[in-house]
Amino acid sequence: MANLIEGIHHIALKAQGVDDYRRAVAFYRDVLGLPVVRSWANEVMHGTMLATGGGILEIMSNATDRPGAGAVRHFALATRDVDACVKAVRDAGMTVTVEPVDKTIPATPPYPVRLAFFIGPLGEEVEFFCER
Repeated sequence: MANLIEGIHHIALKAQGVDDYRRAVAFYRDVLGLPVVRSWANEVMHGTMLATGGGILEIMSNATDRPGAGAVRHFALATRDVDACVKAVRDAGMTVTVEPVDKTIPATPPYPVRLAFFIGPLGEEVEFFCER
């Protein structure tokens, strides 16, 4: 059977209102440097799509709640410099929950990585991930 999926198109984050939405867009655009692909505003919501290099991060302003942890626990952003990313998010006031660490994931073959985690502006858990 042929592979029907070509990749992940986007990850969606929902902000509770326009102020949280603008703060989240500014963080991902200005602190992490993700370029805006498109944005919109209408009577229902504001929205912005930012390019991650391998997909899209979509931020919308129409959340009605802050859901707890579900099946998706975090998303990972690929980087060549985990430490520089952690410095940028810490300087922006974000909480780093796992400091940069080198690990070897016990896979076949072994998978050496450097990673770190932080809490984003909407409460989302984000991982910085560098394959070694």
